[in-house]
Amino acid sequence: MTLPTTAGAARADLAALVASSADLIATLQDAGGAYPASPTFSAYAGYSWFRDGAFIADAMSAYGRAESAERFFDWCAGVLESRRDDIGAITAAARTGAPVADSAMLPTRFTFDGRAGDDEWWDFQLDGYGTWLWAIAEHARRHGADAARWASAIALTVDYLASSWQRPCFDWWEEHAEHVHVSTLGCIAAGLRAAASLGVLDDDGAALAAAAAADVEGFMVRRGVAEGHLSKWVGSTAVDASLAAIVGVMDVVPAASELGAGTIAAIERDLTVDGGVHRFVGDTYFGGGQWPLLSCFLGLAHARAGDADRARELLDWAAGTAGADGSMPEQVERHLLDPSRVDEWVARWGPSADPLLWSHAMLVRLAVALDGAPESAPAPQESAR
Repeated sequence: MTLPTTAGAARADLAALVASSADLIATLQDAGGAYPASPTFSAYAGYSWFRDGAFIADAMSAYGRAESAERFFDWCAGVLESRRDDIGAITAAARTGAPVADSAMLPTRFTFDGRAGDDEWWDFQLDGYGTWLWAIAEHARRHGADAARWASAIALTVDYLASSWQRPCFDWWEEHAEHVHVSTLGCIAAGLRAAASLGVLDDDGAALAAAAAADVEGFMVRRGVAEGHLSKWVGSTAVDASLAAIVGVMDVVPAASELGAGTIAAIERDLTVDGGVHRFVGDTYFGGGQWPLLSCFLGLAHARAGDADRARELLDWAAGTAGADGSMPEQVERHLLDPSRVDEWVARWGPSADPLLWSHAMLVRLAVALDGAPESAPAPQESAR
């Protein structure tokens, strides 16, 4: 069937945006392997997150840029191995029943050379460490890569997560450190399950990863469900858009299951306007705009559930947020939840992040899920750094 001219042009425009997004990520990737969150936004410049970066690496891997993904995994492994003693102290303290303070836990973001950075941040988050394990397993499955290359760091991560997963910590959005967040539990479960399946751990390590994954998943469905959907945090009845990853691309809760469908429906009902998705009800960060990367996560969940048409609508909406130069923002000021809160954030950090590499990555990832990767992905560009 031949697409109408307008539809064909739109598909060509989307393919060009996907290709330019992968090129942008490859160009901005640091020589050491780290993906910058945003090259220009004042609060993010010079830093790489394990969570954002792992999803970016998964998108690059899915698009055929295997070398880029592996350089990021190498960087993560180096960061973890340099903190072997810290991880040992954390796990030993947890075993004694006297866990270390939150400030002594691993940071959530690092400078490109692997340091924690000097400025104050909402640092204790566990989700990224599960996400990088999951991304390695996805990459190994997709490309036949030998994950033994990262075995030492994988083992350290399993020890860290198995000893710490029940601790409250900041969520994806660096908020509410007093809670146990369900999207964080999902990322941890996905990572531990992946680590157990990779075949690079010794028997004790593999058993620890599998047992901890089962414990996390069991806790999540017992304590992290409200009104038929996954909840924002344990004890909450609200939903958070980050949960779309748990029932979508990470497949911790199958999207077509009753709980997965309930979670997708709750995000659509409470957080979605047209194709744009808010983070959560009551969000005031830069006024609480709509995030293209969350539209893509929700699109991946719909695709997993079998609704390719809705997934396509969400992809098209996300693509429509790109500027004339193809740059994709962190969020757009459409249907702001609290317009009165925009100016205070602009005064603090300047205009919101644009480009955000995670936005570009999730566009790529959803496009691959719907249309497949190019038969021959373009060769990676040299790093600009």
